[in-house]
Amino acid sequence: MKKSILVFGWLAVAGGAAAQAQEFIGGLTPDRRPEGAPVITVFEQTPAWQAQARHGIAAPQTGIAFLNDQGAWYTPFIHPNSTGRYDIRGFYSAQGAKE
Repeated sequence: MKKSILVFGWLAVAGGAAAQAQEFIGGLTPDRRPEGAPVITVFEQTPAWQAQARHGIAAPQTGIAFLNDQGAWYTPFIHPNSTGRYDIRGFYSAQGAKE
């Protein structure tokens, strides 16, 4: 009796899940973009973007030539980092980068 109730319950749950429309779940096919996903076709490095990317880096700004090839993809380098004493580029302090 317990087995039949268990099997019936399992079938009810599985049947309900199968009846639902399939929704997009990110990460199941990471090698392919979903149909209809937005695509960035042009990325312009505006002066504001350049200022954000170079914020807190004292002259001479060597070692950051990779920014010339930086596209619209995410990079943690151009975003504010940790706060407090770890804010070495001065994103959170009024006085700017720490020496």
